[in-house]
Amino acid sequence: MQERVVYTRRISKVVKGGRRLRFNALVVVGDGQGQVGAGLGKALVIPDAVRKGNAIGRRNMVNIPLKGSTIPHQITVKKGATIIVLKPAREGTGIIAAGAMRAMLELGGVRDVVGKSLGSRNPINIVYATIDALRQLKDPEVEVARRVNRPSRTA
Repeated sequence: MQERVVYTRRISKVVKGGRRLRFNALVVVGDGQGQVGAGLGKALVIPDAVRKGNAIGRRNMVNIPLKGSTIPHQITVKKGATIIVLKPAREGTGIIAAGAMRAMLELGGVRDVVGKSLGSRNPINIVYATIDALRQLKDPEVEVARRVNRPSRTA
């Protein structure tokens, strides 16, 4: 299981005695074989935030239905003000995506794909939108079998 810290930021809360500083860490975890997850850890210091993000990411794993080295079909997902588009690509194309989306696809084991983010480029929203898109992907063979084996409603 591999992990990659995609984004960290310092956040502050103003209280009577001054500012309370904390940190957020967005961590992506994956096995490179079709499973990927992401977690946003929050703590007083960065290493603790990364550890928490790693644990949350391992709990929220998603299975990616791979078709060879790419995804089975195109998908568009909107999360907040971020819109992402994932398209399957031919063998040898590589991962054409940047930043947070690239980290997710690499750790998920997708080797050939074209990704584009539109609207807001906030890494947190991009990661959550990518997770949502990968969760919505359908394996064509499984989907055909599910539709064929559905009992008829005429009775």
